[in-house]
Amino acid sequence: MGTVEFKFALPDRLAREAEALGLLKPDALEQLLREEIRRRRVGELFQAADQLAALVEPPLTAEEVEAEICAARTERRAAHARGA
Repeated sequence: MGTVEFKFALPDRLAREAEALGLLKPDALEQLLREEIRRRRVGELFQAADQLAALVEPPLTAEEVEAEICAARTERRAAHARGA
C-alpha cells in the first residue's frame, strides 16, 4: 500500500480542538476520510435514485427486462471471447 504525505493549514482553534480529540492522528484521519468517501457515495446513489424516479418513462415490462439481461450476457460473452 502506498502512502501520501501532506501538509495543510487549519485555524489555530480548530487545530487545537482536533488535536485534543485525537483527530489529527493518521488512524483517525484515515477513518474520517473513509467515512466521508462512504457518505458521498451514498449521497450519489440517492441522487441517482431521485433522478431515476423523476423519469417519466414507463417501467420496463418483464419481457423487456429479460431482453436487456440477454443482451448484456451476450455482450459480456463476446468481450470475454475477445479477451477483454
